[in-house]
Amino acid sequence: MKNQSIVFTGGGTAGHVVVNLALIPEFINDGWDVHYIGSHQGIERELISGMDGITYHAISTGKLRRYLDKENFKDPFRVLKGTWQSLRILSKVKPHAVFSKGGFVSVPVVTAAKLKGVPAIIHESDYTPGLANKLAFPFARKVLATFPETMKYLPEKKAEWVGAIIREELFEGDETKGLRQCDFVKDKPVILIMGGSSGSQKLNDIIRNHLDTLLDRFQIIHICGKGKVDSSIHRFGYEQFEYVQDELKDLMAAADLVVSRAGSNSIYEFLALKKPMLLIPLSRQASRGDQILNANSFRKQGFARVIEEEELHEERFLNELEQLWAEKETIIDKMKAYKSEKTKEQVIQMLKHIK
Repeated sequence: MKNQSIVFTGGGTAGHVVVNLALIPEFINDGWDVHYIGSHQGIERELISGMDGITYHAISTGKLRRYLDKENFKDPFRVLKGTWQSLRILSKVKPHAVFSKGGFVSVPVVTAAKLKGVPAIIHESDYTPGLANKLAFPFARKVLATFPETMKYLPEKKAEWVGAIIREELFEGDETKGLRQCDFVKDKPVILIMGGSSGSQKLNDIIRNHLDTLLDRFQIIHICGKGKVDSSIHRFGYEQFEYVQDELKDLMAAADLVVSRAGSNSIYEFLALKKPMLLIPLSRQASRGDQILNANSFRKQGFARVIEEEELHEERFLNELEQLWAEKETIIDKMKAYKSEKTKEQVIQMLKHIK
């Protein structure tokens, strides 16, 4: 099916883009005309702009806030404008299908796809659907789930469990390059610590307050968030980054354990790479609680240990890390037994042949 066109959408956070990043290269390599509809200033524009072979279209969008704010009165008009802009783009592009990863920017795109008669597939990564995807479900042809438990929250006739869709380049990581980048040695285990794109100050403080204890046993790659690098710390075996993109595959290849938030795309990537994980999900005060559900699902399956934000303190963190290290071989064995319902290639074929 050469010279067909396809539209991807999703944004607001990196989690609403990474699955698209996993699928897009396959369509480009097969000669498809690939378009992306996103916001004017969202992280999706930054991530997609670095890829060749994609036409990016920016539209107006609201934020779909769950709290009172005067901007809420303006957002319906922004969504309407975004829907009109999406209609114009779809009329010009004439895509075979639309693939949506969610986020507020996806609502006008999926709505416009329904109005134009273009089949849209929504991919829900989290344990429970987000607000944007809930609003878009009526306009979609299919809704795909990452967690099998998510099926009970989705429209029954449209829902299908596929499992995780992982970026292929993560399997191409080079352990030697990752160690060399951090000036680490090969015969000492490595912990990769990721506090999310904005970082976790509480977690950062615990790591830095206990560097002596931690560095006795481990080398530490600390992705600590924008503006949160402590330039006063220079220790052999401890390397800090604000944010990592292209080098992440090599750093992950070098890691023996991962400490992370519990965004669904990230934890499924750790699972695919067989990295035992200590998860510290965002609290309900800072989110809708989806990361807590994600983390608890992985704990029940034996893939992770979990500390909730309210229970995060120095002694608990150090104890959980010790337990994770002690159980790592058992956890890896359980990870090896995991299988997605469908492969990435099967999802691609679903998109290519949907009518």
